[in-house]
Amino acid sequence: MNPFESKSDTTFTSFVDGRKLPVQGQPLPLVDPSTGKIWAHSYVDESAVELAVESASNAYASAAWAELAPAERAALLRKLGDLIASNAEALGRLESLANGKSHAATAAEMRATSQWYHFYASALETHDDVLRTVSRTMEARVIREPLGVVVAITPFNGALSLGSWKLAPALAMGNSVILKPPADAPGSSIMLADLALQAGFPKGVVNVAIGDAVVSEKLATHPKVAMVSFTGSTATARVLGSKVAGGMKRFVCEAGGKSAHIVFEDADLDSAVIAATQGAFSGTGQTCVAGSRVLVHASLYDAFVERYIASARRIRIGHPASAKSHIGPVASRRQYDRINAYIAEAVATGGRIVLGGGVPSVDSELAEGFWIEPTIIVDVTNDMRICREEIFGPVVTVQRFQTEDEAVAIANGVEYGLAAGFWTKDLHRARRVSRLLQAGTVWVNTYRAINLRVPFGGYKQSGIGRENGLEALEEFSQIKAVVTDYGPAADPFAH
Repeated sequence: MNPFESKSDTTFTSFVDGRKLPVQGQPLPLVDPSTGKIWAHSYVDESAVELAVESASNAYASAAWAELAPAERAALLRKLGDLIASNAEALGRLESLANGKSHAATAAEMRATSQWYHFYASALETHDDVLRTVSRTMEARVIREPLGVVVAITPFNGALSLGSWKLAPALAMGNSVILKPPADAPGSSIMLADLALQAGFPKGVVNVAIGDAVVSEKLATHPKVAMVSFTGSTATARVLGSKVAGGMKRFVCEAGGKSAHIVFEDADLDSAVIAATQGAFSGTGQTCVAGSRVLVHASLYDAFVERYIASARRIRIGHPASAKSHIGPVASRRQYDRINAYIAEAVATGGRIVLGGGVPSVDSELAEGFWIEPTIIVDVTNDMRICREEIFGPVVTVQRFQTEDEAVAIANGVEYGLAAGFWTKDLHRARRVSRLLQAGTVWVNTYRAINLRVPFGGYKQSGIGRENGLEALEEFSQIKAVVTDYGPAADPFAH
């Protein structure tokens, strides 16, 4: 039996106060990106906004949640992490149906995601207030308190994994959360909310509101919402962020990226080729830190391109359920059309395709799916749109440079600054260039090495604030200073 088979009458509705809401609102067909066929429907119901906010607000104020000690919250986080790991196959299947990634990749992603909950549980168990001496008789206790109701707006390419980057630290700090996944990728988030209930979190602490941009805005601007954490496009982040900031709410966002992957003349060429292949094409290129701009020193350029083409040819494209598949289709018809338009424009403006650019050969039952070959384009310049705008697909450009300064200038010459990477054996260059690159994460002699202990976020138009690491706890909490004087009151008017 095909593990991806599903009845087209499967329905997803918002999950509020510990239960799925009745079917109501507008149905949205969910399309399997590998076949182009409808496999389920989700229901966008704007009335879920008020219900979700009330549920989260009541749960936040309830004794069952507000009076839990940090160690008790940590125990719940560990239980949830374990449940995610034990349900990795089912969660991964839902993710693959939403974004087209191979099931092997999404199931592994779910098992890795479980560690986020264990990490923040450990952070809670070792987190203490800070005591500072103000004077001989006065001290200040600096404490972190939850913000309240947090809205987490998540992306289609990792609704559960990237959603957990928000949910785990938000719950650790004692907030209640409303997950708002894309309307066409709700399944894993609803299952996650149900698992939170099974782990012992009180009803209403984790809710899911299925919706579109209207629902996102209503949630973000609701007076009872204290914070919005968003992952998505820069254009949406700008619009939504201005409205959130206008309400004096906390706003953290991870937005677009157009990451440069630099190969200097003293690079380990074989390792650089391997890293550039996985950095650009993993997840069919649908990753925010995809190394979609490879910059190669002129002395290595021809050799690199030859090896890069050979490396990318090894990528096996196929149904996400197949254990043999490295990558699957892109997530939607809209993405498929958008990516192909970028490829066509690049060729029309002087770019040259040296690999891919078309539709791969797939089985007949997959003919209506959204399949794009891994594509490498050379002879491009930094003023082309394909070198400046986020594509979110299996498309990479390769550019030649002559000097270190030129490489840094090309890398920094876009509006984004999410990540960058480079290869060198020169320790002085490693230190120097990592400081010069305008990116929130810089990888040296590696690429796409994301770790839950390391803060993640962008420079410039790639975001505000940080996720992951202990720094995320700061984003999902507010500071209170309690100042106590143990001495007699000083009377300034005594004399």
